[in-house]
Amino acid sequence: MARVVNIHPESPQSRLLVQAAEFIRNGAIVALPTDSCYALGCHLGDKEALDRIRLIRQMDDRHHLTLMVRDLSEIAHFARVDNAQYRLLKAATPGSYTFILEGSKELPRRVMHPKRKTIGLRIPDHPVALALLEELGEPLLTTTLQLPGDEFALTEGWEIQDRLEDQLELILDGGPCGTEPTTIIDLTGSAPELIRAGRGSLAPFGLD
Repeated sequence: MARVVNIHPESPQSRLLVQAAEFIRNGAIVALPTDSCYALGCHLGDKEALDRIRLIRQMDDRHHLTLMVRDLSEIAHFARVDNAQYRLLKAATPGSYTFILEGSKELPRRVMHPKRKTIGLRIPDHPVALALLEELGEPLLTTTLQLPGDEFALTEGWEIQDRLEDQLELILDGGPCGTEPTTIIDLTGSAPELIRAGRGSLAPFGLD
């Protein structure tokens, strides 16, 4: 049964972040607010939790997962990033973007696209998400909290509890944060390619 924690959306309480990080290290799936919409997250190295997230979302292994990180140095650690890509990332982060990049050897193969060896990476611009990442001290493997058949992502703590109470361990309820997902940009080609238009502006990539 999911534990619901009311967390301040702008000044998240440190004791709650400590507890949340411990939950995640012990195999929990957490629902957390971001600068786009709520996300489901788990520990990068936890295969069982990842399998459970895929089951909740009804995703196969060709659906890109997103590694949520604290800063650009972590992106460069988990993905192959050249100078041109780095400049684009620097101009657009933190923000409501997910970037498709080639994964590095630091990533478990199971979290990458099976054929392309790519993964989504993002630096959120939300106090709760960033503070949780800081407390955890490592990235969080995430996906949008949009359930099969739903038109929009879930954005109310009570609704997340009502729909997923028996499938999550923790809900960080920071209040509504919107239903528009991130803009997804593929940076693996010769030029940025728009995969999904979302909350993030297309202007930094010349795609508007």
